Amino acid sequence: MNFSSEQPKIIVVGSSSIDLVLETEKLPVSNETVMAVNSDSYFGGKGANQAVGTARLGASVYFIGCVGMDPLGQQIMRNLVSENVNVGFVVETDLESTGTAYVTTSDGNAAIVVIPAANKLLGIQHVEDADRYFHTSDLVLVQLEVSMAVVDYTVRKAKKYGKKVGLYASPAARVSEEILENVDFVIVKSSELYIVFGEEQREEVLRKYFNKVFVRDDTNSTIYFNGTEMKYFRNDRDNKTVHKMGMGDAFTSGFAIALCHKNSIEDCVKFGNEVSLRVSMKQGSQTGLPRIEDFFS
Repeated sequence: MNFSSEQPKIIVVGSSSIDLVLETEKLPVSNETVMAVNSDSYFGGKGANQAVGTARLGASVYFIGCVGMDPLGQQIMRNLVSENVNVGFVVETDLESTGTAYVTTSDGNAAIVVIPAANKLLGIQHVEDADRYFHTSDLVLVQLEVSMAVVDYTVRKAKKYGKKVGLYASPAARVSEEILENVDFVIVKSSELYIVFGEEQREEVLRKYFNKVFVRDDTNSTIYFNGTEMKYFRNDRDNKTVHKMGMGDAFTSGFAIALCHKNSIEDCVKFGNEVSLRVSMKQGSQTGLPRIEDFFS
């Protein structure tokens, strides 16, 4: 894994939220009441997670998102600033409250309900307002917790300037062929592959989009096709992937940083897996995100 002396410039377009996490002895089934053994709140949202993840790994990051003009929104803004994320293009709205997520977790498994709120008000014009920063960026990241129209517009704009684009296709939704062709890498959960790509089989998808689609599962394994063979990497050190929230965002952040530093696809996957493993050691999607200096100590 090589790190150049140049600081990557990354734009992240996506969601932010406050996550309320309830730890229980078991996940409730329909019509069942369970008692929580602990509760806490954490910073989250797939966009904000990736903004913080790439910033901690040494990138200069601009985040384009939307929060409510409420105490939760202010908490998110202060957190992003403290993480050295530029929030000049984060919209504050009084039309919706700040996004939230309610998470019930037990033995590493989680049931998550997301309330998009202000995130759904992020629009094309907000992306256009940051136009002058796209042509100086190295890479643009998008996810699917904002509207598909915003995702599509962001991808088109990045490609207009010849920039690399990464898509974390979560929460899963059908993605257009045009978006798939224009992005440089797509990360998708193995259990959601059919939603994103239709009814195609995993091997067919990987062969069609070689060195582009990376399929992951919650054991921190990643599989892709390199044009010649299927490649599989797993990194879970003694099965310690305890907290699975945020692992996909962490992988995306690590992969993106490694790509910006011109590493091979294989090394990008390995670094993404390592970053993902580290975030799983602590509760909360952002809490365990490593810093660049952690890899040189």
